[in-house]
Amino acid sequence: MRALTWIKERGAEFATVDVSAAADVGGGWLCATGVAVGADPLPYRLDYELDCGDDYVTSWLTVRTQGSGWQRKLELARSPDGKWSVQASAEGDPGVPMAPPGGDPAPFQQALDCDLGMCPVTNTMPVLRHGMLGGGEPREFVMAWVSVPELSVRASVQRYTFVRREAADDAGLSVIRYQSGDFSADVVFDAEGFVVDYPYLGRRA
Repeated sequence: MRALTWIKERGAEFATVDVSAAADVGGGWLCATGVAVGADPLPYRLDYELDCGDDYVTSWLTVRTQGSGWQRKLELARSPDGKWSVQASAEGDPGVPMAPPGGDPAPFQQALDCDLGMCPVTNTMPVLRHGMLGGGEPREFVMAWVSVPELSVRASVQRYTFVRREAADDAGLSVIRYQSGDFSADVVFDAEGFVVDYPYLGRRA
C-alpha cells in the first residue's frame, strides 16, 4: 500500500492506494481512499473511495463534497456486465452557481474508467492497463468524468500518448501526454504508475 500526497495550486490531496503488482500488461486491481481540499469555485472538502477490479476497470466510486452549509454525494458504479449507474444527492445552498450532481450514464456506457476531476489517482488505471510506462501506441478512451466540487458526471474523450522515459533512469519516471479537448499536459509517472507531477493540477510532496 502507498500513502501519497499532492500539493495543488489551491489545495492538496492525500490518498492511500493499494495496487496489485503489474508484472504483465493489465490483469491488476486497484483500491484507493482519499481526501482533498480546494478553494475553487469555493472552499470545499472532498472524500472518496475507489474500487477497481480486474484490468484496473472501475467497479465503483463514492465521492462526497462539503462546505459551509452544503454537501453533495455521488455513487458511480459499473456492473460486471459493463452497465454504469449513477446515484446522487445534494443538500444546502453553496451560494454560487453549480451544476446538479449526477447525470445520465448513457453517453459513457462504453467507458472502463471513472475520472475524478482534480484527482491524480484516476490517471493510473488506463496507464497500467495498457502498459504505457514503457512505451506503446497512443490510446484514446471514453471516461466517466466527475466534475469537482459539483459531482456532475459526463462522458469525456481523452488521449494518452507515451512521450519518453526521463533521463534519470534510476528513478523509473515516465512522461505521458494527456489530452482532452483543447487541454494538454505532459504528466510524469513513477515506476508504479502513480502521478509525480501533473502540470496545472499538482505535484507530489
